[in-house]
Amino acid sequence: MIEDLAKNLVNLKREFAKIHDGTSQIQEVIPISNSELFPIEQQDLKLLHQFAAKNPIYYRSYEKTIGDTPCNVYEGDINKYWLNSIKYGSSHAPFSPTWIMSAYVSALFAKELGYQEIIDIGSGDGRIAFCAKVLDLESYSIEIDDMLVDLQKLLTPTLDFHPYCSDAIVFDYSSLNLSHPVFFIGGLAQMGGIALASNILEKIDSISKLKKNIGWVFAGTYSQKYQPDSKNEAGWGTLIEKNNLQSIQTLLLPTVWTFHEPDETPYIFAQTI
Repeated sequence: MIEDLAKNLVNLKREFAKIHDGTSQIQEVIPISNSELFPIEQQDLKLLHQFAAKNPIYYRSYEKTIGDTPCNVYEGDINKYWLNSIKYGSSHAPFSPTWIMSAYVSALFAKELGYQEIIDIGSGDGRIAFCAKVLDLESYSIEIDDMLVDLQKLLTPTLDFHPYCSDAIVFDYSSLNLSHPVFFIGGLAQMGGIALASNILEKIDSISKLKKNIGWVFAGTYSQKYQPDSKNEAGWGTLIEKNNLQSIQTLLLPTVWTFHEPDETPYIFAQTI
């Protein structure tokens, strides 16, 4: 089901990209109702729309049928958040979000794999942590940028996904009392993601009770403008091998930065061996 849902979302994005004639900096779509292509709980879709409607990133929305799927289109601008996010010396990637629907599909797959908590590292506006909460998982959002955390707090009255304004490298993860967590690492491997992930892996390895119960999700790229990894895995292969992780599956999903690209963003799901 997850693979079909991801493929249907990719097809929806590609159809939308063909017909979209707006000039907004970012744009994405969320189906209005569940359907054969998107068999999602209606209450879940309602919450995803609430997240977008209350999010100050988006300044315009409208209904549009894309293929056979009635959707809401959300258009917005992330410039001020992007600029603010690059001012931190320890920030490993500027803010550029995945699609809300992609965040939902990723969180849904994490739930299907049996994880009980999602920790979103470099969480931006908190959409992955929010989607985890939609799916009744416990979630935590770790973001160094105070402006983005303030944005997240505007959204917590809908669902509290526990945003923390902190450098993820120094955050005390043992304080969360995690049992079976999966960590989503924000940032491409070639844009500081390796350094961030390496530090988090080392920190989590020091929590003895978690050594065999941890999942990892890395956002990769197949773009030729980035140096490839000799071990593949969309830039993450060397880190995965070095840290004795095992790849589970890769989901291709739309993101803001691939809207005009032929390839989607690969999300690599891995686990401790």
